[in-house]
This record gives sequence, structure tokens and C-alpha cells, in this order.
Amino acid sequence: MLSLQNSYSSKLIQKLNLQNSSSLYRAFSKWSPEKEKNLILPKSSDIINEKEIWQVLESTKPLAKDPKVIDDILEKAKERSLLKGIDSSAGEFVQGLSLKETATLLNVDVNNSRFMDKLLDTALSIKERIYGNRIVLFAPLYTSNYCLGSCKYCGYRVANKEIPRSFLSNEEIVKEVGAIQKIGHKRILMLCGEHPKYPFENFLEAVQVAAKVKTPPHGDVRRINIEIPALSVTDMKRLKATNCVGTVALFQETYHRETYKDLHPYGPKSDYDWRLLNMDRANLGGIGDVGLGALFGLFDYRFEVLSLLQHAIHLENTYNSGPHTISIPRLRPAKNTPYYGNTKYLVDDPNFIKLVAILRVSVPYTGMILSTRESEEMRKTLMHIGISQMSAGSRTNIGSYNKKEEGDDSSDEGQFTLADLRPTDEVIRDLLVNGYLPSFCTACYRLGRTGEEFMSIAKRGDIHNFCHPNGILTVAEYLHDYASPTTKSVGFEALQRELLNIPDPNVRKKVSKQLKQIETGVRDMFW
Repeated sequence: MLSLQNSYSSKLIQKLNLQNSSSLYRAFSKWSPEKEKNLILPKSSDIINEKEIWQVLESTKPLAKDPKVIDDILEKAKERSLLKGIDSSAGEFVQGLSLKETATLLNVDVNNSRFMDKLLDTALSIKERIYGNRIVLFAPLYTSNYCLGSCKYCGYRVANKEIPRSFLSNEEIVKEVGAIQKIGHKRILMLCGEHPKYPFENFLEAVQVAAKVKTPPHGDVRRINIEIPALSVTDMKRLKATNCVGTVALFQETYHRETYKDLHPYGPKSDYDWRLLNMDRANLGGIGDVGLGALFGLFDYRFEVLSLLQHAIHLENTYNSGPHTISIPRLRPAKNTPYYGNTKYLVDDPNFIKLVAILRVSVPYTGMILSTRESEEMRKTLMHIGISQMSAGSRTNIGSYNKKEEGDDSSDEGQFTLADLRPTDEVIRDLLVNGYLPSFCTACYRLGRTGEEFMSIAKRGDIHNFCHPNGILTVAEYLHDYASPTTKSVGFEALQRELLNIPDPNVRKKVSKQLKQIETGVRDMFW
């Protein structure tokens, strides 16, 4: 790995004697400068209306105590996900819940067992209707932990001197991606911090290097999603031009402006509006698959959920395509980062389960992502009510896939601490045993079923017709190429179960034929 030592940037940083990043940020050009002329973007206040959020939270408190109102809302959520009594061309979020309906659910006491039981049942029903039993798997790859950010809650913040800094060379990226492939992954989430030592050009090159890596017996990268600092439209277009990137994800962290200002006192990330408008710039740059997220534990989770809904509605209304994914990370401890112990907004397990279920019924056609921040037990609970994607075998330290035994990422030098340290093979086996279908599917991205086109399929509830066969084929590849003997035994039995669950006999017959082809060495077939 390349370090900052003995470099020009290192000397300049030392000269500036920086304990905060404000001077450093001014000393360098923006990480992603905007070069587009006559660019018109919406106002942040037209996307996130804080006054409306507080008003609807207050006005729905009496409604949240009325069982009939709650029952009606949950019944509407189920009916809309089934496209009953609505105009399916009217937009994705007509089929979910309104801001008022969502606020009403958020105001219900989590100790109300009758409500929670019905909420969880509704969330499960909607999840099964849209996504079936599939769980899409991916691995994160951090390419750099240099960062100018001042985020008080993050282990990578610039003022944290207890974490060694480095970034991956192209040669090391090849080794890391190869190591990821050897544990069976086909989908990678690439991440980095914002720092002049690791400019956007480096990341752009890293993505293209990663996309070309292949390893025996059949290792390849079929989809790269990214979660990096906010980009200009100019650089979104450059990213799109690589033909290597699927979803562009970026978490607002907290949508509450004053809290955001307090938690990001200086540095490039302190600009709330620049960050919020990132998904607009992505769409204008030709990237239709975008991922939203909030870091739960920084502010009132009810406010964050409603903000995510407002943001999603804005994207749908403006670009005819809501968020491809919503991530729900929960604040975790990090080395030399005392903020975790000082916030009053930590979300306990019952309320976390509640908010995930509410998001599922409110935005039914958006994929929901869960990371290894959460424990094995919590991940199992949330898969049952809404989660459709999750990381497996994750390592968040720079260069750690190629150095450690899988599952051994217990050091505290990452961006945050991990809770689920199980190897990928164990995660897959556990999913299969519990009736889920692990999937490494990337077909929609490669066939152009993205953005508005993907949403039109999802709105009709038809995406399952593609995803289920693709999930079967990708897990079959895994079983032949990478699985342990125990997982193979469980997996091939589960595949027979999944074949029987394909309702169309013609599709079932074709998938059966493709499984035979996989046995002979054919790979990468998809619907």
C-alpha cells in the first residue's frame, strides 16, 4: 500500500500544521470540480422540507393511537404493493405510503405489540411479493482511508491520528479483487475517502482496474457499485463513460441541517447542499441507479425516515426513477471516536426493527441494504421483514482481503467496528438452510434494465420473474466453484426446492437445462 510519507502532499500538510482540514481543503482544488456550464439544480429546501416533516410528525400523534387508522394504513400498503385500485402508471411511490401515513406509523409506540405484529407481517408480505426469498450479496472494497472529513462519528476523520493511512496501488487492487473473487463474490462495492492524496482520477482508474480482474476457476467482477464523496455532473459523466459502474450510493448521514452542520464542522463534507444534490447530479450525468441512506443514531430516526421518503419522492417526480437502494446503517463505535458514547439518538433494537419495516411498507420497490455493522441475529431478523441486499465476509481495513483469513477483521482500524464476522461461505450456507436464496445476480445492470426502465418493471411486480432464475443460476455457480463440502450439500438440495418454486413450467425447464450447462463449466448465463 502507498503511504503519505515522504510525498509532496505530506510536506505541505506538515507545513500547514493542520489539526483541522479547513486550511488543507482551501489549499487544494475541489475533489470533483464542476465544469458543466448553465447547470440548473433544484433547491435543497425543495427536496427536504423540514417544516413539513415536523408538522406531519406532530399532527399524526393522535392518529397513531387509533387502531383502525393504523390497520387501514397497513392494508393500503399491502394493496398498493399488489397494484390494487391504483393507476400503475402514476408513479412508484403512489404504490407505497404518503408522508402522513408513514409519519403515523412512526409515531406508534414500539411497545404496542398488536401494531408491531401487524407491521412486521405486512412488511414480510410486501417483501415476499416484490423480492421473494432472494438476498443479494456483495463485498465492500475500501481503496483509500485518507480523508479530509471532520465527521465526529467516523474513524476515518482527518483529526484521528490513531489510524494508519494508506491507499491501494493498482497492483494491490488486483490482489484484493482476486481475493474477493476467491471467496465467491461477483458484486463489489468500492469506497474511498476525500483527500488530495487520493484524487478522483485515482478512484476512476481503480474502478477500471477492478472490473478487469479475473481469477481461476471462474472469478470475475460483474457489477461494481460505488460509495464515494459527492461528485460533479462532469465526473458523473466520466464515471458513466467507464461502463463499469452500476449504482452510485451516497448517504446524507443526517438530513437534519443543524445536526449535519454540528457533526461536520469543516472540510468539503461540511457542505450540506452539495452532498444532498449528489443524486440529482448523478441523474444528470447519466447514472439512473442511485442509492440513498441515513446513518441512524445521529438524529431522531423518525425525521430521517421521512427525509428519505421526501428524497425518494423528489427523485421519482424529477427523473421518473426513485432510489434503486436505501441503506440503513446504524451508528457503531470506531477507534478514538468518542461520539458514539455521547449521542442521545442511538436507535435501540426494537425501534430499529420498526423503522426498517416502515421503510419497507413505505417504499416497497426499493432494494434495502444491510451491512456487517449489524450482528448475525439482527441481520436474520431484518431479512425477514425488508432487507434484500447485504454484505458478507466484509473487511473494512485497507488491503485486508489479501492479508487475513476470511472473517478475521476484528481490528479497530476500520471506518467502524463490524458485528457479523462470519465468512461468506457460512453466510451463504445459513441463508440456504433458512429458506433464502443467496444471489450474485447482475443481469439488470448488464442488460440495461436500470433507472426508469428498472422501476417500470419493479412497479408491475415483475422483477421477481428475472431475479429468481438469475439467483438460482448464480448460487449454482458458487456451489460448483467456491463452496465448502457442507455448503454444497445444503445448496444443491436447496436448488431443487427453488426450481419447484418457479411457477412457469417453461421457465423451470429452461433453468434446469442451464443448471446442467453450469455442471459442464458454462458460466454467466442470465435472464
